[in-house]
Amino acid sequence: MIDPHAMAQEFCELVRVDSPSLRESEVNALIHDRLAEMGIEARADDAAATVGGNASNLIARVPGVSGAPTVLLNAHTDTVEPGCGICPQIEDTVIRSSGTTVLGADDKAGCAIILATLRHLLDKGLPHPPLEVIFTVAEEIGLCGAQALDYGALEASMGYVLDGGRTMGVITHAAPSAYKFEWSVRGIAAHAGVCPERGLNSIKVAAEAIAELPLGRLDFETTANIGVIRGGEATNIVPELTVVRGEARSHSDEKLEAQRELMVRAFEEAAARHETTAEASVTSTYRSFDVARDEQVLDYAWRACERLGFDPQMERGGGGSDANVFNEHGIPSIILATGPAEVHTVNEWVDAQRMAESARWLTETLVLIAEEAQ
Repeated sequence: MIDPHAMAQEFCELVRVDSPSLRESEVNALIHDRLAEMGIEARADDAAATVGGNASNLIARVPGVSGAPTVLLNAHTDTVEPGCGICPQIEDTVIRSSGTTVLGADDKAGCAIILATLRHLLDKGLPHPPLEVIFTVAEEIGLCGAQALDYGALEASMGYVLDGGRTMGVITHAAPSAYKFEWSVRGIAAHAGVCPERGLNSIKVAAEAIAELPLGRLDFETTANIGVIRGGEATNIVPELTVVRGEARSHSDEKLEAQRELMVRAFEEAAARHETTAEASVTSTYRSFDVARDEQVLDYAWRACERLGFDPQMERGGGGSDANVFNEHGIPSIILATGPAEVHTVNEWVDAQRMAESARWLTETLVLIAEEAQ
């Protein structure tokens, strides 16, 4: 059995090492050492130069049963802010944030689960397929590490991403496409008290555009948000420039394109009314995927879950993950639940019992793949 208390200890070691996006070098070194202790050699690729961070993706290959398909295992090592100086609070197997930082279970729970699974497979001599284990960097800021991988050098024909939600047995089989927006709204600077009529308030122009936008949950598969507004230099200056950043996501590419056009047009029209400009930069962040129930990667995880006596469930996710990138590059991949709750908040927590269950699930899935190849 996989010991939840041992998992809790390793998880806490991981989260105590600061690794905000683009600064993952120390935690990657720790994971590298843990793999080396198992006799697994890992190497870093060249992602650091591409993403602009101090660490690259960590890649390890583990030989397996001949004739079995090569399987990709993935978790990311970066965390969101506030994520430095994490002090996990432990009560039995429940681990919480101190309330001043995130806990970092997104996605160090996934890292701990992969390490525990590999250790269990090797210690017990269990049959498993050949594995490509990839710990990616800079996931939280746009899946950057996964996008920087050399896919021509990978052999995996399916993948399991350990970056899911709280409930054991939940398989995220679909996720949306997403666009990232940035507008530069131009105004005219002037003294706000002496000659405001000579100015044009760029914040006001931006506000008019935003007021026209449908935001939040637009329907069951589409969302949109304006998340950042920066403009002005001082209260006595009519602001010359306002920068607005937002996003849109949808499981339907048709709906996403319609929302993109609507958002860009709202800023163009607001700018035109004031005879100014709102320059838009629109970036495709990631593309949607939808893995069917009968695809091998999902079927193995489903049947392994049932063998353990759990109730497998499929759900459509609302966020992006490295699975989006793997699917886009032709590696059918799904996301398995890892146990954390209230992620990306200072109230984040995880039960190591759930992490151990997830490691058992992943182990059983890999054993099943190997058994059916023999």
